[in-house]
Order: sequence, then structure tokens, then C-alpha cells
Amino acid sequence: MNFSASTSFALIALMMCVVGMGIPVTAALNAGLGQHVGSPAASAILFGVGLILTAIVLAFAGLPARDTFANVSPWSYLAAFGVVFYVLAVTWSAPRIGVGNAIFFVLLGQLVAAAAIDHFALFGAARTTLTLQRAIGLVVMAIGVYLAKKPK
Repeated sequence: MNFSASTSFALIALMMCVVGMGIPVTAALNAGLGQHVGSPAASAILFGVGLILTAIVLAFAGLPARDTFANVSPWSYLAAFGVVFYVLAVTWSAPRIGVGNAIFFVLLGQLVAAAAIDHFALFGAARTTLTLQRAIGLVVMAIGVYLAKKPK
């Protein structure tokens, strides 16, 4: 890996860490909104604001060419169901079990799903075989997340 590739990787990793920090913040804020207006309404507000912000970004970035969508697998659009399910589930569960617990289980699910997606190269992902070393690393990460959240 040359300097520019490693610098690019480091910047992307930093960005994703910041995004990761935003997930529990978003969960806490949307859970609070959900307690006031109800879970589905809070999620609708979140998606409405998100739609407006994304439209603003698209106005500056430009829309893709119309024929671009002809080559997209219909399965790709199912990602929206995952996002909606995530937002509804976290908005509903965080006030009941706590933001930390909700995110702990989200992280646990992400570790398992990411390993399976990479191992089987699902959804067009690059194949990364689940070796014994990677499996041990995932178990250690899961234990670490558990210990960080474990009640005293």
C-alpha cells in the first residue's frame, strides 16, 4: 500500500469512526423524540429531515444519469427496508432497554452479519474468508463490546 492509499484508508477509517459515534447519538435523540411523539412518528420525522438534507446534497452533487438505474439490481432497493427496520427498532427499544444495550445488540448483529457477508461475498462484497484468526478476532470484539456494556 503506498502513502496515498494508506492516507486515504486512514481518512476513511476516521470518517467511519465518527459515523459510528453518531449512531448512538442518533439513537438517543430519536428515542427521546419517539417518547414524545411515538416511535413511528419520530422515525417519519427522521426520514423526512433526511430526505430534505439528501435532496440538498443531490442539488449540489447532481443527479445520476437516468439510465444508471437500469443496471441496478432490484435487490439493492431492499436496503431501505433494513434502514427503516433499524430506525424503528432502535427508536422503540432504546427507551426500554437503554441506548447502550440497544447499540450493543446492534454491534453484535453487525459483527456476525459483516463476517457472513464478507465470507460468502454476499451482495457483491469482496470475499474475505473467515479464517480462524478472524473468527477469534470477532469473538474478542464481541466480548469486548459486552464487557464495555456489562452492568456492574
